[in-house]
Amino acid sequence: MSAIPSIAAPPPKPLLAALGGAARKIPPIWLMRQAGRYLPEYRAIRAEAASFLDFCYDAKLAAEATLQPIRRFGFDAAILFSDILVVPDALGQRVGFESGEGPRLEPIDSAAGFKGLREELDWARLEPVFETIERVKASLPREVALIGFCGAPWTVASYMIAGRGTPDQAPARLFAYRQPDVFQALIDRLADVSADYLARQIRAGAEAVQIFDSWSGVLPPAEFERWCVRPIERMLKRLRAATPRTPIIAFPRGAATQLAKFASLDGLAAIGLDTAVEPRAAAAALPPRLALQGNLDPIALLAGGRALDEGVERVLQGFAGRAHIFNLGHGVLPQTPIAHVERLVARARGAG
Repeated sequence: MSAIPSIAAPPPKPLLAALGGAARKIPPIWLMRQAGRYLPEYRAIRAEAASFLDFCYDAKLAAEATLQPIRRFGFDAAILFSDILVVPDALGQRVGFESGEGPRLEPIDSAAGFKGLREELDWARLEPVFETIERVKASLPREVALIGFCGAPWTVASYMIAGRGTPDQAPARLFAYRQPDVFQALIDRLADVSADYLARQIRAGAEAVQIFDSWSGVLPPAEFERWCVRPIERMLKRLRAATPRTPIIAFPRGAATQLAKFASLDGLAAIGLDTAVEPRAAAAALPPRLALQGNLDPIALLAGGRALDEGVERVLQGFAGRAHIFNLGHGVLPQTPIAHVERLVARARGAG
């Protein structure tokens, strides 16, 4: 009787291999805000929706926006096209976007404002997001991973309190100092519902998730610990209970000397590094078990030429020997030339 031939398992997707700790000579690459206004095909479909929030909740359009940069650049991962503020929207806070001015929310400036929020997310409101993930997953090339995401509790709360983005998020910081119990309750609710939201994204097909703490850098150390580190730790515990194997990336922008506090959290697969972090120093200081993601300056990508080439080389050399995911230190700027992104991908993959 002849032996049944074994069937080799397919190689892991490059992004997932890196998140599992594999160091690769050519790192996987994706870019924050890789879908957006710098793409003409994005601008064309954006015009089909009445508002940005309508765009996010249109599964067909959002899936197309998610897929566009994969078709054009061949990135190793697609990231769900949506917005961090769908969470407060699904909690019952009024959310809108004004052209050229960003988000506008009905500010929460008292305990009464907090009490007006839902205790759980309106899952029917968010159903188009999960449909978007299902559509994208069905259309992605086999080797490309799909990333889901949400905003971190501190960052989302800062918009909910101020009703808009501010230079230093002073309204939320003042609220936290003056009404710490109410603010803690808001943070705890956001941590719980955001973890549940990510778990549903994973069930819909997301293979990794990223938590964006875009405003962590405005807080002094004690508040950073309370409002950034501990809430994400709470999220990780809840999310790990629901889905123990999915890799989780944290992006604490501006964390600087506080990065080690994130590195100590159980359940993280990777830390995203902003532009200000020196690659070699981060690689030396952070535990080898963590993949590191980043961190080319988006302005260097905008500039192109020698600045771009040298920036790519610094990132590659700085993270050599580590599990590394090539990315920017923040998002692609809307005025970035497409040719510069093409050049970035070629240089990062050794073909430039």
